[in-house]
Parts: sequence; structure tokens; C-alpha cells
Amino acid sequence: MNKVIWLDDRGASTAEYAIITLAAVGFAGILLAILRSEEVKGMLLELVRSALSVSGG
Repeated sequence: MNKVIWLDDRGASTAEYAIITLAAVGFAGILLAILRSEEVKGMLLELVRSALSVSGG
């Protein structure tokens, strides 16, 4: 005789969404901290300046 055990997975998708949301917020916080650093600001500014400068040929 086989016994079937049903596991209650109600709310599992909600918990998964919560974990993914927390991970995304953490990643955004790290990215924001990196982009606010002076070194990265300088690199981005130099990249924009070089992209906007006209080459003398």
C-alpha cells in the first residue's frame, strides 16, 4: 500500500518573491555605494568627456 504525502506549499511563491526582492534591494545598495565613490565618478566623467570630444582626425 502506497501512502501519498501532500506537502502544503501555499505561500511558497510569496516567500520566493520576498527573497528575490531583498536580494535586488541589496544589490541596488551595493551598486549605489560603488557609483557614489570618487574613483568611479572620475572614470565615468572621463568616459563621457571622451565620448563627447571630437577627434581631430
